[in-house]
Amino acid sequence: MSTENSTSKFKIIIGILAFLLVSIGIYTVSLYNNSKEKTDDLTEEKQDIENELRLLIVDYDQVIQDNDVMDNDLLAAKQRIEVLLDSVKDSESNVALIKRYKIELGRLKNERKILFRKADSLIVVNQSLTLERDSTQVVLNETYRVVDSVEVKNIALAETIKRGAVVKVSDLSAEAVIERASGKIVNTRRSKRADKIRACFSLTENAIAVAGDRLLLIQVINPVNNVIGERATMNFADEGTLLYSATTKVFYENEELDVCLLVSTAEADLIEGMYTINVFDGSHQVATTTMTLK
Repeated sequence: MSTENSTSKFKIIIGILAFLLVSIGIYTVSLYNNSKEKTDDLTEEKQDIENELRLLIVDYDQVIQDNDVMDNDLLAAKQRIEVLLDSVKDSESNVALIKRYKIELGRLKNERKILFRKADSLIVVNQSLTLERDSTQVVLNETYRVVDSVEVKNIALAETIKRGAVVKVSDLSAEAVIERASGKIVNTRRSKRADKIRACFSLTENAIAVAGDRLLLIQVINPVNNVIGERATMNFADEGTLLYSATTKVFYENEELDVCLLVSTAEADLIEGMYTINVFDGSHQVATTTMTLK
C-alpha cells in the first residue's frame, strides 16, 4: 500500500512539472512572438519615417529647382532633413527613438508648410521682377536700335563729309619736256630727247575741304610698269605705303588753284610706250591720266 501511494505521488509531481514546463514554453513562445511583432512594427515605422523624409527632400528639391528659388531657409531646412535621415538609417529601432523621430518629422512637415508659402511669395516676386526686367530689356533694345541707327547715319554722314573734304583735281595733263640751260621748257613726244615729265592740273574749289598746306604726290609709271623719278616711299599710318615720283606742297584756300611740277627722270627710264600719271592728295588718289612717247 505504501508503494502504491509513493507511485501516485510521483506521478502527480511529474504531471505538475510537465504542466509547468508546457506553460513556461507557451509563455516563452508567446513572449517571443510579441517581441518579434513589436520589433517588426518598429522596423516598419522606422522605414515609413525614412520614406517620408526622402519625400520631404524631393519636395524641397522640386521647389528649389523648378522656381530658381535660392532661399537660405529652404536650403538649411533641406540639410536638416538630410541629417535626420542619415541618423534614422544608422540607428537601431526602439520605442523611444521612433517616438522622437516622429515628433521631429511632424515639426519638419509644419516647417515645410511655412517655408513653401514663403517660397511661393518669392516666386511671385521673382516673376514680377522678371516681367519688369523683360520690359526694361525691350525698352533698352529699342534704345540700342535707335542709337545704332543714329550711329550708322553718323558714320555714313562722316564718310560723306570725309569724301567731300578731299580736294578734287581737274584738267590733269602730262607731257615729256626738255629743260634748256636757260630754263626754258620745250615739249617733246620723243622719249630719247626728253629728260623730264611735267604734270599740270587744277585743284577745284571745295568749301568743306580743310584749308592750309596740302602735300601732293605725283606717281609716273613707265611702259614697263616701273615708277620713275625720285622713287621714294611715304607711309600713311594704317593706309599703307606709297611709292612716288615727286612731291609738291601747296597752300590751298578752298578756291581753285593751278599746279604744275616737274619729275626728273633717268635717261634709261624714258622709253617708247604709254605712261600712267597719278596724282595723290596725301594717301588719296585724286586723278589719273596717260601719255604716249615715241
